[in-house]
Amino acid sequence: MQPNYLNRLALICTLPLAMLAATPASAQIKIGVNISTTGPAAAIGSSTKNAILLWPKEIAGQPVQYILLDDASDVTTAVRNTRKLTAEEKVDVVVGPNTTPNALAMLDVISEAQTPMVTLAASAAIVEPVDARRAWAFKMPQNDTHMSTILTQAMADAGVKTVAFIGFADAYGEGWWREFSKLAELRKLRIVASERYARTDTSVTGQVLKIMAAKPDAVLVAASATPAVLPQKTLVERGYKGRIYQTHGIGTLDFLKVGGRDVEGTLFPTGPAVVARGLPDANPVKKVALDFVRKYEAAYGANTMTQFAGDAWGAYMLIANAAPHALKVAKPGTKEFRSALRDAIERTSNLTVPQGVINMNPKDHVGLDQRSRVMGKIQDNKFTYAFGG
Repeated sequence: MQPNYLNRLALICTLPLAMLAATPASAQIKIGVNISTTGPAAAIGSSTKNAILLWPKEIAGQPVQYILLDDASDVTTAVRNTRKLTAEEKVDVVVGPNTTPNALAMLDVISEAQTPMVTLAASAAIVEPVDARRAWAFKMPQNDTHMSTILTQAMADAGVKTVAFIGFADAYGEGWWREFSKLAELRKLRIVASERYARTDTSVTGQVLKIMAAKPDAVLVAASATPAVLPQKTLVERGYKGRIYQTHGIGTLDFLKVGGRDVEGTLFPTGPAVVARGLPDANPVKKVALDFVRKYEAAYGANTMTQFAGDAWGAYMLIANAAPHALKVAKPGTKEFRSALRDAIERTSNLTVPQGVINMNPKDHVGLDQRSRVMGKIQDNKFTYAFGG
């Protein structure tokens, strides 16, 4: 039996039996989930799965069946899982994946199947431009541009003049490089070094030595989950004394555990839910974010909230908000329902989720504005609110 089917069986055993009770296909909404619960992105996938296990057993009065598969952080497996979910299971919507390379690879499958996908990966390239391949794709995490805007402003306000960049040698790193380099120029930040590394690398000493030779005021690590720790640890071990910034991709408990004292004081852009308790009371997202944080921590313990859990809960809210409109057009399990669900998601208006306020349209399949990001800081081995919002 393949690992991804074992994950599916584990989820079925965990969810309330009523959720998976035998019901007519025409009355049951089927949601397929493809995430990384093993492999390099497992730290992201684990908190995503935790949030999914809290999803309600009904949406818009209809029973829901959740089918969860593990792509093992692998592109080929992600495509195979998506074909299974759309062609064999005939799900009404796909949620996931967690990583940008996997999401990009899944675009052709969901387009051919005409099944909406609410992805939990970050790169804007997944949904921009909204062409024939991307018409069925929507995204929960904030765009790189959105996060780069507040990050570069924070650097400039802190007096940073020169900066070095080290990021993943894949679509996530390249997406960040593209947006960060443009905004850095606008903020008069001079980039003095640019390096890449693979998610599975065990050493970045060569890259770090080049960065330190350039003597930057600050370094941006454009990576996610535990692999994002490696450049920062190496910089600290080599005696780098400048500022170190990370992206919103670090928002996992494993990052804090592996990073330890080496990541203390790190500044990073983040969604409001990650630092909900520290948000100003006037923040328009705070109430919704705190409600979810309390629900999540009641199930998994104090200080367990992550960026990726918040995104996953937002995906549920997005689908639940669109479902009543789609149900007026057709029954679940039909291509008409899938099409109507896609259209309803695209028309989402003023929906407050833990990570911001969503207003989508045919040219914008993210819909988040400045209310979706603040600056966070790692303090006492916790993600805390720093400023913004």
